[in-house]
Amino acid sequence: MTKTEERADYLPGGMIIHQRPDVFTYSMDAVLLAMFADAARAESVIDLCAGTGAIPLLLASKTQAAIRAVELQPKLCRLMERSISTNGLQEQIRVEERDLLTLNPAVDGPVDLVTCNPPYFAAPKMRQPLEEAGAKQIARHEVACSLQEVTAKAAALVRPKGKAAFVHRPERMAELFAAMQQVNLEPKRVQLIHPKPGRDANILLVEAVKDGAPGMKVEHPWTVYQENGEYEPAFYKYVLKGEGLHA
Repeated sequence: MTKTEERADYLPGGMIIHQRPDVFTYSMDAVLLAMFADAARAESVIDLCAGTGAIPLLLASKTQAAIRAVELQPKLCRLMERSISTNGLQEQIRVEERDLLTLNPAVDGPVDLVTCNPPYFAAPKMRQPLEEAGAKQIARHEVACSLQEVTAKAAALVRPKGKAAFVHRPERMAELFAAMQQVNLEPKRVQLIHPKPGRDANILLVEAVKDGAPGMKVEHPWTVYQENGEYEPAFYKYVLKGEGLHA
């Protein structure tokens, strides 16, 4: 199989996701966010920066809520649509091929839950035109939207006391918290993911409540691998085997 060929992979829990290595493939970060996000009582969900749809697909295992998957890139939208069709979720998940900055809260909100796996890295100082950026660059760097813009849009879309859940890098934790609080998203739950025992965390999960009161719970961290390179048994069962989808 070449990098330009589409492939069908399995998500935790058994759903099929269509991907292309040369365009974009989902990462563990998306799986962790889907497990972390509290969708139990949600009736409406928007996933921003949806990529190939890993988060919407996994959330569909946790909730009966209507899910809208917003993604800017046409190639990713086509892959996502095929995954939704393959899994028979056309009635629950709707793909919206659009710039998230064009979402209008008066029309597109309010919703109970917003999830987002945004670009992690700041745009280069010499920012190139969006049409010249590659698919992976748009997904990984703040070429199409900044951290401040995506948190502001999440806040605008979610209802009062609704929730917004993000996955990001720990080194940008302070920046993410500041951006959230500037738009009345109060961080309420935080979880850190460590690659191995004794290693610094490399993944940050945050859930905020719109207009929430101060007070944050730091949940027990996950460790992904044992020192011998094998998965930690608890992490393997909860995340990779999909038990967290039904917790």
